[in-house]
Amino acid sequence: MRADTARDDAVRSSVEHACPINEVLDHVAGKWSVGVLVAAARGPVRFTELERAIDGISRRMLTLTLRKLERDGLLVRTVYPTVPPKVEYTLTDMARELHRTLADLTSWAERHAGAIAAARAAYDARDPAT
Repeated sequence: MRADTARDDAVRSSVEHACPINEVLDHVAGKWSVGVLVAAARGPVRFTELERAIDGISRRMLTLTLRKLERDGLLVRTVYPTVPPKVEYTLTDMARELHRTLADLTSWAERHAGAIAAARAAYDARDPAT
């Protein structure tokens, strides 16, 4: 019984340790956040450029996503004193590192897409009683 308790404590500790990680991943791995990070990786980008580059995003959702990423330290918002005001968004060094990680994850997904599809098909084809 003691071994089970120790194991449960270790699992609980791992999950508790992962909680901050989950919060960060929720912010940066969302559909819209990834799109903004990818679009902004090419260099300074304006709101309208982001809006055109990210299919299906509303102006409101883009605004919320930009604010969230800026708050998290992943984007820098620069306002130029012109009429009308010019606003650009640039990735921070931390976001550039994240972008490289996302590119690695994308490569991994592309390399293993066939194996994942085959595993799903094999799982779905199994006898439902097993």
